Amino acid sequence: MSIGTFIIALPHFIIGRYEFETSVRWVVNSTLNPSPCPVGSPTDLTQDGKLPQVPATGCEGDSNLSMWIYVLLGNVLRGIGETPVQPLGISYIDDFATEENAALYVGCVQTISVVGPVFGYLLGSLCAKIYVDIGFVQMETITITPSDARWVGAWWLGYLIAGVITLLSAIPFWFLPRSLPIPGPQGSEQCTPEQTSFIKDPHLLKHKYPADQNTTFVEMAKDFIPTLRTLLGHPVYLIYLCVSIIQLNSLIGMVTYKPKYIEQHFRQSASKANFLMGVINIPAVALGMFSGGLLMKRLKLNIMGAARFAFGTSLIGYILSLFFFAMSCENAKVAGVTLSYNSMDSISYDKHSVFTACNSDCFCSASDWDPVCGEDGITYVSPCLAGCTSSSGSGKNTVFSNCSCVGVAGNFTAGTGQCLHKDDCDRMFPYFLALSVITSFIISLGGTPGYMFLIRCIRPQLKSLALGFHALATRTLAGIPAPIYFGAIIDTTCLKWGQKRCGGIGACRIYNTTAYRIAYLGLTLSLRTISFIICIPGFILLGRQLRKEERNAVHGALANGGTELEALQKEEFVISNSDPSQQTADNSTDRETRL
Repeated sequence: MSIGTFIIALPHFIIGRYEFETSVRWVVNSTLNPSPCPVGSPTDLTQDGKLPQVPATGCEGDSNLSMWIYVLLGNVLRGIGETPVQPLGISYIDDFATEENAALYVGCVQTISVVGPVFGYLLGSLCAKIYVDIGFVQMETITITPSDARWVGAWWLGYLIAGVITLLSAIPFWFLPRSLPIPGPQGSEQCTPEQTSFIKDPHLLKHKYPADQNTTFVEMAKDFIPTLRTLLGHPVYLIYLCVSIIQLNSLIGMVTYKPKYIEQHFRQSASKANFLMGVINIPAVALGMFSGGLLMKRLKLNIMGAARFAFGTSLIGYILSLFFFAMSCENAKVAGVTLSYNSMDSISYDKHSVFTACNSDCFCSASDWDPVCGEDGITYVSPCLAGCTSSSGSGKNTVFSNCSCVGVAGNFTAGTGQCLHKDDCDRMFPYFLALSVITSFIISLGGTPGYMFLIRCIRPQLKSLALGFHALATRTLAGIPAPIYFGAIIDTTCLKWGQKRCGGIGACRIYNTTAYRIAYLGLTLSLRTISFIICIPGFILLGRQLRKEERNAVHGALANGGTELEALQKEEFVISNSDPSQQTADNSTDRETRL
């Protein structure tokens, strides 16, 4: 895991320094500032709205190997390292803890596993405030702030810190014993009737290989496929697996893009969004998981009770999540993007043109993103497209003047950065955070009962395999695809794309907030709706299975009682026909004991 984490941070040291598009220069003498409005005409641009310029210097020397390969390789190594920890650890707890304490212990482990993301988000918030090339550039020359869409934080620093911590945490694992003593008899006699009922007990499911016996890979492989077929052949486990995959698709997609959602809808910086996720949202999830385990112990829920509890909490959270559709604020007013130059009154997401009569004398590029805030409260894509002809000052204090598109007179000024009108967002944002915390807490209440349902519905011999296959299926079918298709759908709502230094589409600068909200929340809740529908046949099958096992248990008890009664009658018949002198008090005591 540590090696994989270091590999993920490797691209930062390969691709060189980050260069963002800007017309602001760091110069001591402001009289040397070039004019933001070069002499020319928009008709000289290419059909794509780009300046006919040669590629930036240094593009020829760029590596042909895509940087995402390093990220993929690092995550593969991390996945290999972390996969055994959770399934085998949970299985160990359930083996060596009493039945009433197992739910509480699993809840504690699940809670502690959520504490990690808390520190991760806090570390990410700290790194997002630090410029990506910290230590390699003079910070006085950086003319953008963390609230700017072009800002890139020191993402690689968090991976270096996490890699070192992971390496240190590996040390205690070397001190674990090779094998652990078994406190009591392990076998079918220790299983509850619910456990023994779910998966049949063919000969291949027995403890064929003791823990201390060395077996070859071929011998284990021969039994793996039949055992896996038996595991997947049980309908309740299979339905639980499908529901988990669909719900985790919804959960992972929601959590992955929630900070981005906060940035775009409530105009918060990436640093603040990560900080709020770590300080407010994630602790609510941890508290919910711990409370779920505690409630399960207090209420002494069986398999059906745990399933109903998990379903009920998820349904309540689903209903509360519908209120998120009403919580948003309007997008920023950007000339030529969200509103037209001719009508500056209302926001419209129709196709607009950044070129108009007020900037027709300027030789501007439509692909650049160098926003300035005019005195009229409107954001312009660049000082050139605002029609500004001169500038004064340097760095973040640069002021553009004689802007022909700002105001009617055409002699207004503009400052660097977007206009921050957050009055409506600041009023709505606390309600969004409060509802987000409540929803996260309620949904996470069912996390531990749901996990205990997975453990209880299988035989102990298949516990590790079932947990491992569950982890494999959810990570493969939910952890990998969910961020990909969530991101692809969200990108369809982009209104303005950035441009890479060597050409090609870069990051999205501004989104259509209405379409973003519908796509993000709609996809999240649609997946959860599908999971609820699949739960219906699961409850039906679970109820039938439990009723069947109750009948079998009653018949078995009656059969055992009849056999014991017949044996007792035979014993009394033998005693009555024997010599009376041999009927001692010990025989009477023994007979009473048997009765």
